[in-house]
Amino acid sequence: MTQGRLQGKNIAILATDGVEEIELTSPRQALEQAGATAHLISLEPGEIQAMKGDIEPKGKYAVDRVVSEVRAADYDGLLLPGGTVNPDTLRMDEGAMRFVREMYDAGRPIAAICHGPWSLSETGISQGLRMTSWPSLKRELILSGAEWVDEECVTDKGVVTSRKPDDLPAFNRKMIEEFAEGDHSSRRK
Repeated sequence: MTQGRLQGKNIAILATDGVEEIELTSPRQALEQAGATAHLISLEPGEIQAMKGDIEPKGKYAVDRVVSEVRAADYDGLLLPGGTVNPDTLRMDEGAMRFVREMYDAGRPIAAICHGPWSLSETGISQGLRMTSWPSLKRELILSGAEWVDEECVTDKGVVTSRKPDDLPAFNRKMIEEFAEGDHSSRRK
């Protein structure tokens, strides 16, 4: 039972145009059902365009805050949804990568699915972690120092990773569990 497990927790969802819609909406719904307040954080104010499989435009989602105005101290956890374009754009933005790194350094749990782990390799967070991702990221994650495995859901030092939308049920369960545990600083030393 996850209802109420995240009551009083604020969760950051970092995404921009090109986010895989189901990897944004399914975890967000799970977070909110567990009692969390989830903020969609992006590079610019307004809305972001979600996609299905990088080709089919889906819904547009209102941005709650822009990355330039957020700090790790504002949030209890970070969700990094995938899609190919979304994380590729985010990893090119210094402010977005600063926020991801600050969240990790502050001991906040992080959940990244599909191509979302690109931000973890870009910031050096993946070094020494056991993780999974969409298969095309395997080599990059290994080169960044991660131990890459082909499993539905992997957790290491408060970082939850999954491969694809089919993994969302397991990903959402583990994300809620890690976010409920809170500070993971002691596991990251």
